[in-house]
Amino acid sequence: MTESRTATPERDPESVSRFVEHFAAQLVEAGVPRMPARVFAALLASDTGTLTSAELGEQLRISPAAVSGAVRYLAQVHLVSREREPGSRRERYRVHSDQWYEALTNREAIIKRWEEALREGVSSLGADTPAGRRLAETLDFFEFVERDVAEMMERWRVYRERKYGR
Repeated sequence: MTESRTATPERDPESVSRFVEHFAAQLVEAGVPRMPARVFAALLASDTGTLTSAELGEQLRISPAAVSGAVRYLAQVHLVSREREPGSRRERYRVHSDQWYEALTNREAIIKRWEEALREGVSSLGADTPAGRRLAETLDFFEFVERDVAEMMERWRVYRERKYGR
């Protein structure tokens, strides 16, 4: 395990490793590819929320190529960001405290595109056909979920502000 930048109590590296592997396994069960799940869990478990490729490779015992692929995936789904160390070409990968919020918010744009495609499908296939009705129901589902998610995210913002002052 790498040394943190602030004075924090020492943690048992084996306990950290068990958490990382256990949480990663839960993410894999939910559909996240294995290596990105492990990298994400390692970043979450780091006190600073940042690690370099070398630190991730050492902690997880994986190759630089595996780290690179995992980070590429996690950046695409908005769960991590890349940062350059001042005066260095070396990148640090960061997980933010609001990563779940950001990931869900970015999913909203994808759902909007799906809704538009479904509307076109209903129109093209005919609303009275079995396929058109199936697409219309799918569209209704996404619109329903989208409304609830938007309301939930607003409640989260208020809750988070009260609890964490952010």
